[in-house]
Amino acid sequence: MDGILNNSKAGDAVIDLQGVWKIFGARQDDAMEAIRTRGLTKPEVLEEFNCVVGVADASFQVHKGEIFCIMGLSGSGKSTLVRHVNRLLTPTAGSVTVNGTDIMALNDQDLLKVRNEHIAMVFQNFGLMPHRSVRDNVAMPLEIRGYSQNARWKAAEDALALVDLSEWKDKFAHELSGGMQQRVGLARAIAADAEVLLMDEPFSALDPLIRRQLQEEFMRLASQMNKTTLFITHDLEEAVRIGDRIAIMKDGVIVQTGTPEEIIMNPADDYVMDFVGGISRINLIRAHSLARPRAEFEAEHGSLSGNEAVVSGNDTLRQVIVKAADSTGPILVKDEDLGTDGVITKNDILNGVILGTEDS
Repeated sequence: MDGILNNSKAGDAVIDLQGVWKIFGARQDDAMEAIRTRGLTKPEVLEEFNCVVGVADASFQVHKGEIFCIMGLSGSGKSTLVRHVNRLLTPTAGSVTVNGTDIMALNDQDLLKVRNEHIAMVFQNFGLMPHRSVRDNVAMPLEIRGYSQNARWKAAEDALALVDLSEWKDKFAHELSGGMQQRVGLARAIAADAEVLLMDEPFSALDPLIRRQLQEEFMRLASQMNKTTLFITHDLEEAVRIGDRIAIMKDGVIVQTGTPEEIIMNPADDYVMDFVGGISRINLIRAHSLARPRAEFEAEHGSLSGNEAVVSGNDTLRQVIVKAADSTGPILVKDEDLGTDGVITKNDILNGVILGTEDS
């Protein structure tokens, strides 16, 4: 048990879910068998077995330091899915591993240890104890582990300093605003020093301005501490802003997984396309996605003059637009990762702004 969740190799997935199904109902095993042998749909499972398919054959990996967002409307299965990572729910089928440890194989004692020491969860409703001070709320995971009062208070105060709540450490939860209470929940996860953070719509109940501030604060802290985060949201703009990658769910199924840029430029179906339709692309689309190979451009239009404005392949569409405003010709894209140059024309830029890609 000493090495639990500490046996991963560099580059391995920290969180790995493969083929996870969750079916609710007394006949879940029969329903699962019918799905496998007869290919029953979700409505057919409900009609024949009176069971609800909450998650259907979900697979994804989250790597160290990554913020992986699972996004979907209410009832899509996203919160059900995240609760399998710390085994608040047990899957009907499939595997769940964290740092190479099979979460489903843990006994009750080891599972409690994992939840307390290795996987921290931040809920939408804060989950604060009203009779405890802010400092004691933050220190609670360390108290459960048996830390001395001095040690846990030191860790709590350090965490509160990170979220700018040091002056509120002796207050009670009801004396804090909603945004401040959510910061206390985040500080508690920080103080626990868990490798994995599970964030279940933590900012959705907050006012837009406070929500944006906490998003920025969370991204800063996650980067600073290199935490591996599974972030649940119903808001695509939040997912795009926070996530390194996004999985979009519908009716218990993950319909598309990719970077924000990949999903916005190449939506998998009409459902995803409806979501991305209102998202601004100028800070998400990168120059390399808009560029055509230089050789292809020159074969059609002739050689470049050598005086073109230059951007890097990772520059955003906004940065390309700024360059294009001061240039009359095409933009040259230097992309070291691809090892070749590309070219962006004014039409390419317009397509990026309006459509995402020329073919979308």
